Amino acid sequence: MFEDSRPIFQQLAERIVDDILRGRYEEGGQVPSTNELASYLRINPATAGKGLGLLVDRGILVKRRGIGMFVAEGATERIAAERRDRFVQDFIQPMLAEASTIGLDRAALRRLIDESQTPDESAPGAEAGTHPAVGPETE
Repeated sequence: MFEDSRPIFQQLAERIVDDILRGRYEEGGQVPSTNELASYLRINPATAGKGLGLLVDRGILVKRRGIGMFVAEGATERIAAERRDRFVQDFIQPMLAEASTIGLDRAALRRLIDESQTPDESAPGAEAGTHPAVGPETE
């Protein structure tokens, strides 16, 4: 369920972010409580709270005292922008550097990309990096 290599609260926060991007939790919608997450995932409530707190600190979730945690307005675009920036830094820039090293110009690189099959083009439901949702369904 969780990897040993990184703290559980960080992995939990990432899963919630993924669920927001996939539309499981909509902007303005409620996410599972600390206790619901702890019970469902069989983790310490303090760990669940720390993961949620991380997202509050990033402006992804907002607390409504006595009501719960909700996805902040604009969170989806903020998350997508962060992911795009990280994608460029982690994948595109190194790919361009390697392409240059082996003598591929951008046109050749584009052709290679166009010829490559992506996971969602190969088989229905075959998405890389998917994981089960992090909590019980909330309405």
